[in-house]
Amino acid sequence: MPYNPRIHHRRSIRLKGYDYTQPGKYFVTINVAKREHLLGHIENGEMYLNLYGEAVKTNWHNLPKIYPHVELDAFVIMPNHIHAIIVLKEQTIPKATRQGLPEIVRGLKTFSATRINQLRKVKGVSVWQRGYYEHIIRNEVALTNIRRYIVNNPVMWRTDDLHMSVSLKFPKQIYIDLDTRITMSLYS
Repeated sequence: MPYNPRIHHRRSIRLKGYDYTQPGKYFVTINVAKREHLLGHIENGEMYLNLYGEAVKTNWHNLPKIYPHVELDAFVIMPNHIHAIIVLKEQTIPKATRQGLPEIVRGLKTFSATRINQLRKVKGVSVWQRGYYEHIIRNEVALTNIRRYIVNNPVMWRTDDLHMSVSLKFPKQIYIDLDTRITMSLYS
């Protein structure tokens, strides 16, 4: 179906007016196209990466080499999505072009999709869903809770909305219960 602006409304889930190039910590979720279990499998609460999952892992670890102001934090690859904390550090190189979070996520998706498609011996096949979910981490308590959520994600796989066979919609908002864990809000 061709694009029709009267019926195809794409709302940005980014915080309006926020500068995503500024230093900070960001919780990111990127989903595999069509929620395909492409990156490996979970057995007894442990994630086992296949070659495609290993390609994502390699490209994740290469991000600081490509973007010197990026620091990697907690990260987990699931069968059909990834969760990560990306830290944008203060720029230390004068007058360098500083890439923002959208460009860094685009880079991760592009580099890993290219490698996965090479392994699959195909060209131009979508690996990732369009867009991604992000949450600005505003304090240390939230950071600790999000790290815990990421680390425990494989153990919680059977109860994860991304495990289910229903169609995925991005959450309207993420709520952080400062005493226990992260929970997602109702889906739009």
